[in-house]
Amino acid sequence: HEREHDREISELAAKHAEEMEKLHAELKEEQRHLLEELQQQMAATHRAEQEQAQLQSQTLHSLELEALRLTLNNMHTSQLELTQSNLRKEKETALMELREMLNDKRAQEVAILQSRHQLEWEKIKEQCQKEKDDL
Repeated sequence: HEREHDREISELAAKHAEEMEKLHAELKEEQRHLLEELQQQMAATHRAEQEQAQLQSQTLHSLELEALRLTLNNMHTSQLELTQSNLRKEKETALMELREMLNDKRAQEVAILQSRHQLEWEKIKEQCQKEKDDL
């Protein structure tokens, strides 16, 4: 019974690790996808800013455009940092929720196994007692 119990616990641990790896891979892929989208948006914005700057003359307007470009870059950088921070928080929250869910599931399965083990133990004790009484 102990070997079977240990085997079941090992299977649960392997399943837990597999699910954690799968979720980690999914979160990593989602983060990569979002970062690619942000990079494309930043590249598109950057190209648009360069075209606009080329159309303007080399006067005060070009200095104003450069100031706007710097502001936009700062905003994009801030937005990217905020997005990364939010993704990290979401990932941590999702991992904590998954960990809690898996721990709850494991606790339930361990309780069921312990209950089965106890019932079988009681049954064996009763059989032994009956056999002693019969002898």
